[in-house]
Amino acid sequence: MAPPLSPLMTIMTRAAQMAAKSLLHDFGEVENLQVSRKGPADFVSTADENAQKILKRELQKARPGFTFLMEEGQPHAAHEPGQERFIIDPLDGTDNYLHGIPHWAISIAVEKDGEILAALILNPVGNEMYHAEKGMGAYMNHRRLRVSGRDVTEKGLIGTVIPTLKRAAFKPAFQTQMDKVSSHFGCINRMGSAALDLAYVASGRMDGFWAEDLKPWDIAAGLLIVHEAGGFSSQFDGTSSPLFSGTIIAGNPAIHKSLHSLLQGMETQTSA
Repeated sequence: MAPPLSPLMTIMTRAAQMAAKSLLHDFGEVENLQVSRKGPADFVSTADENAQKILKRELQKARPGFTFLMEEGQPHAAHEPGQERFIIDPLDGTDNYLHGIPHWAISIAVEKDGEILAALILNPVGNEMYHAEKGMGAYMNHRRLRVSGRDVTEKGLIGTVIPTLKRAAFKPAFQTQMDKVSSHFGCINRMGSAALDLAYVASGRMDGFWAEDLKPWDIAAGLLIVHEAGGFSSQFDGTSSPLFSGTIIAGNPAIHKSLHSLLQGMETQTSA
């Protein structure tokens, strides 16, 4: 059973639920727009921006001393050492949302000097809220989360992110990584939301995850939730924090170790 939400987590929850209401309303419209020739891309961009405005408004009202790092790129306020910052992705899984696929999430984390202190990932369609605060454990709604206990790689389920056309420089290295990982693990999934992939690692639904070319808002909340559920995360080197690196492996202790062994030194060498 989850302990009562702290004041900070209560604020984050309320903001996420307000943004979720807006996104769910627009998600119904997106499904209708699938039949049009133009498609819903412009509509989805507006939905994304509207959700971010709601999150920033509500969080800033409750915590005016915090700064923001957000996906939808407004200029970010100056951030001083020792200052708390919200790291926000208002819609992680945009391509799924765009195509009417009900697998997307809102992600909010609180970071201070590179350390994640609080995290929330909300899957509005599934009514699943993953949340954690440093040292307090990880939860999905009211249920305590633990990473899976699987340590046999051929039975492992691993999530990843496939490079898009815009990130073609990452594709050759990704194919090499995929060949390596798929030769050791039973199943590789690309589900379209890095935040939910990490939430699934924390809940034991997935055993591990790896990716390159990710932004802090893609993974910030998931990192703490995985750690508080007993998992590990790092860059491909197995040790350094992945928060601002763009390169991540995560999993239960055994699977993280296996992914590190497979992927060490295989980062894409590019300035793209």
